[in-house]
Amino acid sequence: MIRLHHVPLARSLRVMWLLEELGLDYQVAYYSIRDGSMRSAEFLALSPAGRVPVLEHQRAVWFESGAIVQLLCETYPEAGLMPALGSAERARCLEIFGYAETVGCLLENLNLNQVFLRPPAQPAPVVVKLLNARLRASLAAMEARMEEEYLLPSGFSAADVMFAYGFELARYYVDLDAYPRLMAYWARLRARPAYVRAKARDGVQDLYTQEFYPVPEGA
Repeated sequence: MIRLHHVPLARSLRVMWLLEELGLDYQVAYYSIRDGSMRSAEFLALSPAGRVPVLEHQRAVWFESGAIVQLLCETYPEAGLMPALGSAERARCLEIFGYAETVGCLLENLNLNQVFLRPPAQPAPVVVKLLNARLRASLAAMEARMEEEYLLPSGFSAADVMFAYGFELARYYVDLDAYPRLMAYWARLRARPAYVRAKARDGVQDLYTQEFYPVPEGA
């Protein structure tokens, strides 16, 4: 039995997409960050920080999206979605795993400042301006390095699953048209059948109430 604990459009979407790429059968337990369901004793027994994703994989319980992605790839190496230990691309792949979380942390802080805190949100303009600038710089750095169809020269991999999630969410804070190489890359990823299936199971997100959150005036 494989069971994914999931919030629509949260980091657990990475795991859902990877499960589809691997062709695995799995169940989904849906949660919302707004209703307190992830603070229950039952959920905290699975995820100490009270966050998704959690993956129940046979008799194991895994949490943290980067760890789950790596564990799945190593459990199913025949899929070829992560370079083998000692291969030339292994270091690059792990770098992207870490970089994806750099982008994710910036997005999380923007979420806190512009979406979740002090309803209705009254973000600190200087803080939001700095976070937004750092997010744009992080995307620009990947734009400059985007020379292949995917992030690794050998083709599609778990590195794409990790990084692309943050790029998808960045649209709420920055103009993605400023990154034409990444936009073309993102279009290729969205066309993958596994991604289409994952989005069909993702559910209705209740994280964002606007299509775009500009930097506050006065920043």
